[in-house]
Amino acid sequence: MRKKNQKIPKIIEAWSGPGRKDENITKYESKFDALHINMKQRGNTEWWYFDARLDNGYVVVGFFRAKHERTGKTGVEIVIYKPNNEKIQKIYNYSRSDLIVSSEKADVQIGKNYIKVDDSNETLPVYEVYLDEEEYGFHLKYTAEVCGWMPGRGYTEFGKLGHFGWVVPLPRAKVEGTIKVDNKTIPVKGIGYHDHNWINFNLVRVVNYWYWGRLYSDNFTFIYAFIQCNKKMKDYAIKVLMLAKEEKIVLSTGEYDLLQEEFQYDDKAENNYPQILKFKIPERQEIVFSVQNIIDSGNLLFELSPLLRFIAKNLLKLKPSYFRFNSKFEVNINYEGKTYREQGTTLHEMVIVK
Repeated sequence: MRKKNQKIPKIIEAWSGPGRKDENITKYESKFDALHINMKQRGNTEWWYFDARLDNGYVVVGFFRAKHERTGKTGVEIVIYKPNNEKIQKIYNYSRSDLIVSSEKADVQIGKNYIKVDDSNETLPVYEVYLDEEEYGFHLKYTAEVCGWMPGRGYTEFGKLGHFGWVVPLPRAKVEGTIKVDNKTIPVKGIGYHDHNWINFNLVRVVNYWYWGRLYSDNFTFIYAFIQCNKKMKDYAIKVLMLAKEEKIVLSTGEYDLLQEEFQYDDKAENNYPQILKFKIPERQEIVFSVQNIIDSGNLLFELSPLLRFIAKNLLKLKPSYFRFNSKFEVNINYEGKTYREQGTTLHEMVIVK
């Protein structure tokens, strides 16, 4: 229970203004994708995330973690979704001494796995990502098709608790290379994404749930995050949205409304999820996601020991869950006097903390 005179930490969002938006969009710099945290400090975490949706039906996801967001360990993670929706997920922990990382740009090595960036084209850099563990991995080149983006100064402050940082060096990228599945090397092409997070406190203490995702249409790239805080933060909603027309970012804002409709229960996650998300953007009309199927879902209690799992579920009544959706999208956007109506499919996620 909160003490009577205990102050609720004030949230200060990243926006440069005016209001909850960036009138002047931050120019991306290579250092934004470098290491941010002090590795010797306790309670902080940082990771680099990559994914690619490939023309042959595979989806691959890779994490490079300076410190894991729950365990604090250094390591990598490989997730592969086969065309038949079979999921392969492998997590590999390394010692802290196996991490070599730059504080100037995205030059990261964990064991034999690495991220390298060629930023000779400052606007549209090229990344090389190599993950190889046992029977699985990928070696992909990501060529940027949209400028890197950071909302405002890049991080949201939660009073004295700490801050949460987010940057998207590759909102949209052409991907080519190889993936390794069951020790078989497969040449691939597709479309990819890369973002980067760092946090210096336990974010889940102040969050109920969050959504994250993006879409790629013929003319637009759209990225969003919606973080619903709990009563410790007066139920504050952190909203972040980016819209790009071709390679140019035209909107960086938190000024939108999100409508969640037609909730359904998922037995595997043991939680409810909305089948429809509607984004109402001032002067730019509407973007709608309609869930077609759940690619992946689960209860996050599996990560805990049996004792902690019992306490969380039966005594604290927690039901932490995650979802990865495959959805249809509809874009209705007014831009420079022209109305665009575009459709397609995309992947997006939901995480429920409590």
